Amino acid sequence: MATYDLEEQERIDGLKSWWDVYGTLVIIIVATFVAGVSGTQAWKYYQKQQSDQTVELFNSLQVIDESGDSGKTRDAARLLTDGFPDSGYASRAALISARASIDAKDIKNAKEPLEWMLGNSKESELKDVARLRLAGLLLDEKKHDEALKLLENKHSESFDSLYADLKGDIYADKGSTLEARAAYKMAMNKTDKKETRYKIIQMKLDALKK
Repeated sequence: MATYDLEEQERIDGLKSWWDVYGTLVIIIVATFVAGVSGTQAWKYYQKQQSDQTVELFNSLQVIDESGDSGKTRDAARLLTDGFPDSGYASRAALISARASIDAKDIKNAKEPLEWMLGNSKESELKDVARLRLAGLLLDEKKHDEALKLLENKHSESFDSLYADLKGDIYADKGSTLEARAAYKMAMNKTDKKETRYKIIQMKLDALKK
């Protein structure tokens, strides 16, 4: 029995010595693990809360937009672009805001969300849309060179026809007939002949010949 007690005591003393050397490290590792698990859960909860809130705001924006009040639509959209700029809903809210202002003939406030998209959106195709609409507004303001420069930016191939068509409109409005004709021809080459837009571009090209 005494031998057993001695062996037990030696084992206990050995554990104490080991703990003196490694105990602090063990505590740090365990604490880090627990904090990591808790932190991950907290982050997931935060992300879900953020996601739920952006969905609610976007749904509210759509309801407000149906009222036809461009000012209220613009304010609602800003809640998303200012509060949740990294959310995909923010770029879509900006497009809705721009369209509402365009419908209200408010070019200044229509340009702002489109410019925001070009600087903040992470979706290339949405930026292509924003660039196209902004160039159209610049055309309305007779800022031909600014509009053309904007359309020179790299864009998705699916937008080739639309970009070339708008370039034709800008050149035609500017009085640069040769450039307008070349742009319209390029747009037609990128458009399915069965599309109604193909016939519209053809009409604009024919009008240049008169």
